[in-house]
Amino acid sequence: MKKTRIALFGSTGSIGRSALDVIRHLANRVKLVVIAAKRSVSEVCAQAQEFLPKIILLTDHEAANRARSMLDSRFKVLNDLASFDTLLAAEDIDIVIMAMSGTTGLSVVLKALRLGKKVALATKELIVAYGEVIMQVSRRYGGVILPVDSELAAIHQCLDGKPRSTLRRVILTASGGPFWRRGLPQNAQVADVLQHPTWRMGKKITVDSATLMNKGLEIIETVRLFGVQQEQVEVVIHPESIVHSMVEFNDGSVLAHLSNPDMRLPIQYCLVYPERLPSLVSPLFFKHKKLRLDFYPVNRTQFPCLQLAVRALKTDTGATCVLNAANEAAVAAFLGNKIAFGTIPIIIEKTLSRYLKQKKGTGRFTVTQLMKTEKWAREYSQMIIGENRNE
Repeated sequence: MKKTRIALFGSTGSIGRSALDVIRHLANRVKLVVIAAKRSVSEVCAQAQEFLPKIILLTDHEAANRARSMLDSRFKVLNDLASFDTLLAAEDIDIVIMAMSGTTGLSVVLKALRLGKKVALATKELIVAYGEVIMQVSRRYGGVILPVDSELAAIHQCLDGKPRSTLRRVILTASGGPFWRRGLPQNAQVADVLQHPTWRMGKKITVDSATLMNKGLEIIETVRLFGVQQEQVEVVIHPESIVHSMVEFNDGSVLAHLSNPDMRLPIQYCLVYPERLPSLVSPLFFKHKKLRLDFYPVNRTQFPCLQLAVRALKTDTGATCVLNAANEAAVAAFLGNKIAFGTIPIIIEKTLSRYLKQKKGTGRFTVTQLMKTEKWAREYSQMIIGENRNE
């Protein structure tokens, strides 16, 4: 059997490390041929020595030069995404796992889809900011997008092969993060925000989970990836993080996806779909262990980021691009102790409102237009952050 050849972008992040666990587990089925990161030279070189990929990509030029000096001639070290775009067509790559943070990996995703490849997409910001363009390219060229996100992967499994006309609702479950009972504390400390009760994730997504922006982004993802209406998507708080999402059909029946909270399961699902293989994830025990499943409505007044995401989605793809850029800027400022935790939604709201006041016309956006919009949103957000800096 020919092994599935994988390119992993973001190999040193939490998703990337989980993906490497899965690749080890599936060593008789898959082969890692590309690893990419930003600048974690020592970790990337250790990964290279273990998995022996053909290509190493470090987007930081100095880091790439250091890696060249540390690795032997078996490895080809690249230092920018553009050079990899050219190689993507020539290399025998079956699946691209995109787990780089933010929208850095846009060109790689678009290139892979134009070549009809499968993209296991862990970077929800790409679908939020550029989703309409990405989905157009996917449909036109036959590229396949499989969501790595646990909630979106759950929806994919519940909907797999079922006509969209039979769908009534999609119910996204949210852990709620550490503050779901009381809403956002204005002056929560970084360490407190990062204490997620059930998941161990990167800092940015953990902050998004605490503000519920993560769930707002997933509403946008769900609409774009599965072609449903925004009104069909609901969010409920589910603190145990066992039910990852649910789908209700016209006859009133509800299908739910349950598993222990472990990102290695949706990653493996994407790599071997449509097969089902034994995984590294421990099974749920119903016989000898009491299993509690609680569900609570979301108090949207306490979590304004969720409403901001819906507002942007109802406007246009430029607005969702602005939402994403403003949120990234605000979260980075909070993690850098430049603004208070409760200021995050204020930064986003002011940037989004400014966009809505100055936007002209409607219609489809090109990648170039969205890039300009994203750049403007980051710069405008930074201006507001400067006005709201912690003293």
